Amino acid sequence: MKPSHQTMIHFYQHLGKLFYGVASVDKTVRKEEIAQLNKTIKKEWLPLENSITEFGDDAAYQIEIVFDWLVENDWKTGKTIPDFEGFKKEHPHLFTPQVNDLILKTAKAITHSFSGKNKSESILIDQLKGVLYQAH
Repeated sequence: MKPSHQTMIHFYQHLGKLFYGVASVDKTVRKEEIAQLNKTIKKEWLPLENSITEFGDDAAYQIEIVFDWLVENDWKTGKTIPDFEGFKKEHPHLFTPQVNDLILKTAKAITHSFSGKNKSESILIDQLKGVLYQAH
């Protein structure tokens, strides 16, 4: 069964929060991290599937919209991984091996965009791997 457009919008919004959590885990979101995310959205996420918002935009742009809103509002991450894991448990059909690999690839690209990965980023990436690839 194909997920509804609303479910896909929520999926991309959760990814926006997740990727913000990855970028801000070291307490700073750098312009290089934002640029890398935007590049990855255009190259990898937009072609993935064709859900649209009520405004006619590709739903994958919700990643960027949510991420930018969180940056502008200096959102404090606290439960990035648990919130994402809860969404994954509600919608396991969205998390195909291809999507899981792309989520991890995007998160790693963000962490490597500014002077490599630091310890807090490494820990978060390991937690994300656990959520994405855990046995059901």
